[in-house]
Amino acid sequence: MKYPAPSAVAELLKPITWFPPMWAFACGVVASGASLVEHWPVALLGILLAGPLVCATSQAVNDWFDRHVDAINEPGRPIPSGRIPGRWGLAIAIAWTLLSLLVATQLGPWGFAAAVAGLLLAWAYSAPPVRLKRNGWWGNLACGVSYEGLAWATGAAVMAGGAMPEGRSLALAALYSWGAHGIMTLNDFKSVQGDRRMGVASLPVQLGVDGAAMNACLMMGLPQIVVIALLVSWGAPWHAAAVAALLAGQVLLMRWFLLKPVERALYYSGFGVPFFVAGMMVSAFALRYAAGVA
Repeated sequence: MKYPAPSAVAELLKPITWFPPMWAFACGVVASGASLVEHWPVALLGILLAGPLVCATSQAVNDWFDRHVDAINEPGRPIPSGRIPGRWGLAIAIAWTLLSLLVATQLGPWGFAAAVAGLLLAWAYSAPPVRLKRNGWWGNLACGVSYEGLAWATGAAVMAGGAMPEGRSLALAALYSWGAHGIMTLNDFKSVQGDRRMGVASLPVQLGVDGAAMNACLMMGLPQIVVIALLVSWGAPWHAAAVAALLAGQVLLMRWFLLKPVERALYYSGFGVPFFVAGMMVSAFALRYAAGVA
């Protein structure tokens, strides 16, 4: 029997994609107002679950069920290239799912339920018959909720001993999930040709390249405007000003991106999205500040 090389497995699990849910979980931890010193083991375990486990599972699942599309768009990926042979891709996806559930049992009822929800979304996103990614509206929504909102709310809940996060924290989690919908669209510009051939209705396929680019910018920008207004109303004007400054930087980069969306989507992801996620942490600290926690 041929076994996949560890380097191919690591590539399949795509460590570069783990950052968003890990960061969102950390934002929820900060927003909770709980002592980081007293709860650091829970925070660390949650970050491990959000990134190297649940997110990595979603990447393995996606690569297995996308192997035919990847053979067109990215033939060098581990599965279509044969570096992960046979049905090893599916076996890894199942094994990582079970490992994620095992670790999630250590985070209490909320943490376990959130892991189950995230894993269900991961499989529903890629696997038939649901395969949410066949429609960019639903697929991007599933990713945004899982990567940002669910991770944020989980971080806030486990730090509060499993209690329901406060309404303001949930509002920010929802708004940044909305914004993440636009971020997910940026990933689709590189695969327009293959998506069209395989019947995947990504937003660049549905709206055209220019329409999808404008939609992505609006999806990212509008919720941040709402966040700024909320922070002002919550008595955190300096935090609101910081988020506004970060949004202004994004707008400048968006104007550049909109001129050549296909060629510049990857660069915008690398240089514009960090402003977005920085605003998430600023917003989390605004809640911590409002609660009077240093």
